[in-house]
Amino acid sequence: MVRETIDRIGVVGAGTMGNGIAQVSATAGYDVVMRDIETEFVENGFESIDDSLERLAGRDDLSESPETIRDRIEGTTALEALADCDLVVEAALEDLSVKRDIFGDLEDVCESDVLLATNTSTLSITAIASDLESPERVIGLHFMNPVPIMEGVEVVVGEKTSESARELAHRIAEDLGKTTWESDDKPGFVTNRILMPWINEGIRAFDEGVATKTDIDAGMELGTNVPMGPLTLADHIGLDVCLHATETLHEELGERYRPAYLLKRKVEAGDLGKKTGTGFYEYE
Repeated sequence: MVRETIDRIGVVGAGTMGNGIAQVSATAGYDVVMRDIETEFVENGFESIDDSLERLAGRDDLSESPETIRDRIEGTTALEALADCDLVVEAALEDLSVKRDIFGDLEDVCESDVLLATNTSTLSITAIASDLESPERVIGLHFMNPVPIMEGVEVVVGEKTSESARELAHRIAEDLGKTTWESDDKPGFVTNRILMPWINEGIRAFDEGVATKTDIDAGMELGTNVPMGPLTLADHIGLDVCLHATETLHEELGERYRPAYLLKRKVEAGDLGKKTGTGFYEYE
């Protein structure tokens, strides 16, 4: 059984997803510990949080001041600082061995009834928890990017995940102002199993000369009512992230998920999308 009362939330990772999860948790009134392996990463996470809170405050989307919300978040490089958390969400590198090591350390640091969640977008929850003594308290809480804006959270149930962990995961996500859906622990879950092939096929269609990149995006936006076409969305997600997710699906599910050649070439060239200034489009 996992504890039912959550007052303090730990977040492992202060990058884009980690600082977003920390921000929405603090905005919902929870005390938060945001941990990363280097002080610089923690400081960068706080800069992103401050910028995001100021933008939301400028749109009157906050019920409290940015300072009040920000003061609920403690930054640290010490994993032991998560010992008094009631829930820990891991949002570190999308690498199975890294996540297994983190969860092994969390099992040593946290009490036995603390829910341990991973924000993985493609990796198996069952595999992440496989070396633990209590895999029943491990679950997937897949937040969408950008976390403060996107409404949905995907709850992913592993082979050993307990019913109490599943119920608490849904409840805590809803307490953070999110709407949940649930997926079994299959490759890519719901979102990326469908989204990544869509993006990949858009890239392949562009590479094969079906249409210009702007017409491919316009065709999908105007023809199917999606807010972004596949090439624009890939740039926003990060082409390296798209490639990694597609490679995982290819490995698990076979040839139909093979990454487009142009996607691999863009990543090899360092053109990763909006975060590097160049992807399929140019950004300032």
